[in-house]
Amino acid sequence: MIFHFKQLTTKPNWLQIVVGWVKNYKKMNTKTFKVKEKCPNCKGTGIYTGMGERDGAGVVCYNCKGTGCYVFEHHYEEFTKRKNRNDIKRVYEYNPGIVIGEGNNCTLEGFGGQSYKDWEKGKAFSDGSEMRKYVCPAWWYQSVNYKLKPNWKDCGLGSFSKCENFNTKEKCWIRFDKEQQSK
Repeated sequence: MIFHFKQLTTKPNWLQIVVGWVKNYKKMNTKTFKVKEKCPNCKGTGIYTGMGERDGAGVVCYNCKGTGCYVFEHHYEEFTKRKNRNDIKRVYEYNPGIVIGEGNNCTLEGFGGQSYKDWEKGKAFSDGSEMRKYVCPAWWYQSVNYKLKPNWKDCGLGSFSKCENFNTKEKCWIRFDKEQQSK
């Protein structure tokens, strides 16, 4: 963005210049996808009825302004290639809802996963990359790959961490590995 200082009543500060440049750059690299669609809120009628309208009452739909037509607009930058992350050391296939980090006798490697460099090269997550120290096979695979989730009768119902076998989950992982090798 070019500023003509003579046209401005006050000299712009560096922040105004940067903000103007960023806005202009985003406009240049952003594409827009527009679709005219039947308004999802009023189902194309232009009249909305919700929990506050009854007995034949309706209000002009706020989403389409009563036209029945909603213009869905999506702004995006075209994908060219995956960007690098210099702040990431290790990548995990899934987080089962725990804090992953270093400290308190924890290392990033202790949570499984693989190095960012291996992930970047496309290396598949191998056996042992699961968070075996923190979750059992059933907990892990219910989200990562449900087809691999064990369906053992002695698995606890409800909360995994309340399963009677959870404190000895390393035995469950040994059992899981043996069953996977025999397939």
